[in-house]
Amino acid sequence: MSEPPISRGFRGRGSRNARVPPGQHLVEDFPVLSAGPTPPVDLANWRLTLEDGNSPLAEWTWEQFKVLPQTNLVIDIHCVTTWSKLDTNWRGVLIDTLLEAAGLSEPPQPYVLAHCDGGYTTNIPAEDLLDGKAMVAWEYDREPLDPEHGGPARLLVPHLYFWKSAKWLQRLQFVDPEVPGFWEENGYHIYGDPWREQRYDGD
Repeated sequence: MSEPPISRGFRGRGSRNARVPPGQHLVEDFPVLSAGPTPPVDLANWRLTLEDGNSPLAEWTWEQFKVLPQTNLVIDIHCVTTWSKLDTNWRGVLIDTLLEAAGLSEPPQPYVLAHCDGGYTTNIPAEDLLDGKAMVAWEYDREPLDPEHGGPARLLVPHLYFWKSAKWLQRLQFVDPEVPGFWEENGYHIYGDPWREQRYDGD
């Protein structure tokens, strides 16, 4: 099966220094930061759901999710705690692919609230998930994604600070107006662009 083209949203920004946003430092390891405990992996009962408000649009089991068209990506990631990691290797399903599989030509609402196992949420403009800029990732560095890093599957939105790449993803809820998520309600920036250092409310 051929893979969708990699969009500009996943490409680096030139030289090594130019790829590191202001206020960030490079790390070689992959730090583990979570708002709560790591939930157990239960692939038999795992579901990924798209919703328009409170109305279900589509749902996939783990087996159904894994047979959707897959994309491999090598991208840089940037955490709000000031670390950046270059050339990380991921595999998963683009949000564009999920919308197409759900029979949608465009998002039904302009904002998304991502819901995760454990109750964590984060908000993202729907347009920031389109045109190859985001995926639901299930593999990291050619191995199944470790639970501590969000396995079995996490949202991956690499052009925003990494708290937007929600671990243990279960639902993408399209909403209007925008609904702040967990960290956004606790003082983090509503958008979170690392290149503009949008770490906290008011930045």
